[in-house]
This record gives sequence, C-alpha cells and structure tokens, in this order.
Amino acid sequence: MPELPEVETTLRGICPYIEGQRISGITIRNHSLRWPIPDTLPETLNQQQIHKISRRAKYLLFHCDDGTLILHLGMSGSLRILESDDNVAKHDHVDIKVENGYLLRYTDPRRFGAILWTSEAISDHALLNHLGPEPLSDDFTADYLSSKAKTRKISIKKFIMDGKIVVGVGNIYASEALFLAGINPKKLAKELSSKEYQQLVLSIKQVLKKAIAAGGTTLKDFKKSDGKPGYFAQQLNVYGRKGQACYHCGSEILDYKEAQRATYYCPLCQTN
Repeated sequence: MPELPEVETTLRGICPYIEGQRISGITIRNHSLRWPIPDTLPETLNQQQIHKISRRAKYLLFHCDDGTLILHLGMSGSLRILESDDNVAKHDHVDIKVENGYLLRYTDPRRFGAILWTSEAISDHALLNHLGPEPLSDDFTADYLSSKAKTRKISIKKFIMDGKIVVGVGNIYASEALFLAGINPKKLAKELSSKEYQQLVLSIKQVLKKAIAAGGTTLKDFKKSDGKPGYFAQQLNVYGRKGQACYHCGSEILDYKEAQRATYYCPLCQTN
C-alpha cells in the first residue's frame, strides 16, 4: 500500500509534466472506485488549468481554476506519465490529458482509490478537515504529541498511526520509527516521557525523510516507470524481518498483531 513517502515521491514525479498545464481531455474507463467517479468530471475538468499539485496526508490535490481534484491511491493505485494513450491495460481506469501532449494515467487493480472533485475550500472537505499535522512540518513537535497523549490508553504504535493525531505514519514507518527511538510499540502512549516523545518525533521525521530520499532516486525515470517509484527501497531495520537477527544487537526480531496489522520490534533495542 502506498504510504506517505511513496505519495510524496509520486507528487514530485508528476509535477514537472502536468503542473501549470491546461487539461485537454479526460478518459474514464471505470467509474467504480472507492466512491464512484462523477459522470460530470470530464466536462467539469475540460480546459481547466492545473495551477498547483500538492499533498495532504496521502491525498494528492490538483488545484484547478474552479476547485480541486482529490486523488487517493488506495491500496494498489499508481500514477504514471505517458506520451500517448496506447497500450491500455485492464486496470488503467483514468487518463488525464494536458495541453503539452502528456497524459497522467491512473491504474488501480483493487479499485480502493478515489478520484473526487470539490469546489469548496479544500481545508473544509470532509476527507481532510479532521486530519492531524503533517509529520515533516514545524507543527509536529514533541510538545504537541505528548499533549495529545496525556489520557490515551492505547499503544504508542496505534497512537502515532491515528491520522487525527498525525498523518502519514503508516504501519511500516511506525515500526521503523519506534525502533529508531528505542521504544517498545506496546507501551501506552500516556506512559512515554517528554524525552521519549522528543526522540520519537525526531525518529519519525528521520525515517520518513530517508524513505522519501530513497524513492526520489527514481525520479529521473518516472516517465518510463510503472508508477511505483522507490517503494521501500531503503533498508528496513525491523519491518518484515520476523525471526531474523537485529542489525544492531543480534537479537531475534519479534512480531505480534494489533488491529489486524503486524508489528515488528527488537526486544533488546526497544526496552523503553
């Protein structure tokens, strides 16, 4: 599943080709995503200029003349830049053509993604108005995180994966950040000290920056790629390494399930 670093890499990959361009056509081959793509979308978007493309959490926002196109990659979605609309495959659901000749193709085998249009202020949209701060922003601090955790009787891993607390810290990066911070993922959020929250915030930022940098190494090939640049190319310390030796201490990496998600940790490095 694309997480924040992959969405950020996608954003950086598509911007040079379509940002600032005027939309010259929309082809919708399948309207049935997580929410149905509006039948009126081709007419609405035709000849609108894409002034800017930004990211909020894992949503890509195409800021146009009369509103914003909201795109989410879901579980299996991807975007890629093409020079023609040839060679359409089974799961190529939407093409957005722009005036410079390029097109943006949305592919999604499982169809859990979304392509929606809104003319309201994007910050007021129901999908976005409840979200916490961006993890790489100045608003995401140890003081902020600890203040939200004072009465929370849930594990710290589940806490930092709550999009109302902070966006974009998905399962893989939560496990990796907690390892880097030396914090046991089962520890209750309200039990962490101020020092531990300082280290955790630094670790979250470090892990995400490293992941974005790893994805960014494929940007020069984005136009020719499969739409999945740099997925998890960086070395993972604990995630997916059950039964293997910890790179730092040699202990066996353990795992457990919480909310139907696998959590990986080192019992020696993460004793706090």
